[in-house]
Amino acid sequence: MTAADYAPPRWLRNAHVQSVLGSSPLRRRTAEQRLAAAGARTEIHLLETAGGVRLQGLHSAVPGVRPHGLVLLLHGWEGSAESNYMRLTAAQLLGRGFEVFRLNFRDHGDTHHLNEGLFHSNRLEEVVQAAQEVARRFPLRPLSVAGYSLGGNFALRLALRAGEIGLPLAHAVAVCPVLDPARTMDSMETGLPMYLWYFERKWRDSLARKRELFPSVHDFDDRTLGLRMRPLTQWMVERHTDFGTLDRYFEGYSIAGPRLARLRVPASILMAADDPVIPLDAFGELQLPPHSRLEVAPWGGHCGFLENARLDGFAERWIADRLAALAAG
Repeated sequence: MTAADYAPPRWLRNAHVQSVLGSSPLRRRTAEQRLAAAGARTEIHLLETAGGVRLQGLHSAVPGVRPHGLVLLLHGWEGSAESNYMRLTAAQLLGRGFEVFRLNFRDHGDTHHLNEGLFHSNRLEEVVQAAQEVARRFPLRPLSVAGYSLGGNFALRLALRAGEIGLPLAHAVAVCPVLDPARTMDSMETGLPMYLWYFERKWRDSLARKRELFPSVHDFDDRTLGLRMRPLTQWMVERHTDFGTLDRYFEGYSIAGPRLARLRVPASILMAADDPVIPLDAFGELQLPPHSRLEVAPWGGHCGFLENARLDGFAERWIADRLAALAAG
């Protein structure tokens, strides 16, 4: 299965329809039902890193099935392990004989209480250590990672680190990953306002929750919460990171241009040409090693890739198909 196989009906060939319906309540019920129908047993795990950071995740396995491998799933910014695409991807993978571990990033999925510090996109080390702990808890299973949007960015950065830390990562898969954060910020500021509004609202709610839980640590006022995306990010960078400037912060998690050329772990990337959040032009400059590939579909929006009126997802099937083919050799 490749991006060329994705051919939605004409009424689904609108990027905004794809992006909105993909995360809509209409699809939530389908996601819940598909995951429940997989017949898996799901357990909550608390992972603690060497620095004392605690991250929560959900491990799912179908009883009595010998797994082909374990897939670590990473959600996008302000998503969670329970996001529609996470549940639906888990259901597809479980149906193909895999176990799944859906990780919540810090401050996502109602886990704000686990750590005092705020989440930001350069907190790669704690995700790396969480992946190592997942591999330790579930040994003798080939480990792969798959992520959407910012989770795709983390998945590819994890793959870059895998060799140096001894993480036995077999494959990395990313759907609409953030490549160049600076361009993504520009795209949201100049694009349809609803995307910027959506992420601003979600982030403000997250920060307000953090302030409520740790008032002595996070004493920012409502005026700060009222800032728009760029100045709010600048505020966070200056007070809660060591980067100092927005440019250095964005550079810290950029994987644009030649940065992925040194990948030793094979990677598969799926992108939509009409993505209204992640600019396509950065993908034309992407340098990948021979064992990795980029596939671009004409449609799909931002992490949508809906196929029909049932809101079935091509991206979820594409991930499961890619990893199943690799497992089969």
